[in-house]
Amino acid sequence: MITIQMTIDEKLLDKVDKKRKAIKKTRSEFIRESLKFMLEELRIQELENQHKIGYEKNPVNPDEFDVWEDEQVWV
Repeated sequence: MITIQMTIDEKLLDKVDKKRKAIKKTRSEFIRESLKFMLEELRIQELENQHKIGYEKNPVNPDEFDVWEDEQVWV
């Protein structure tokens, strides 16, 4: 791992410290896990956007999934 220096708003740091103490994590652990979470959220957003674009380019035909209706079990 490498050490970095960063600037952070005092109010935000206070909130981070309160939360990370409550869950017994160091600042570094909390910030690392927060960054990983944010990167995963961005990855999911990118995939969802690709999915949306795909359906915009190739919309579902009205009868495209009708063949599966007989296979469904409605309870």
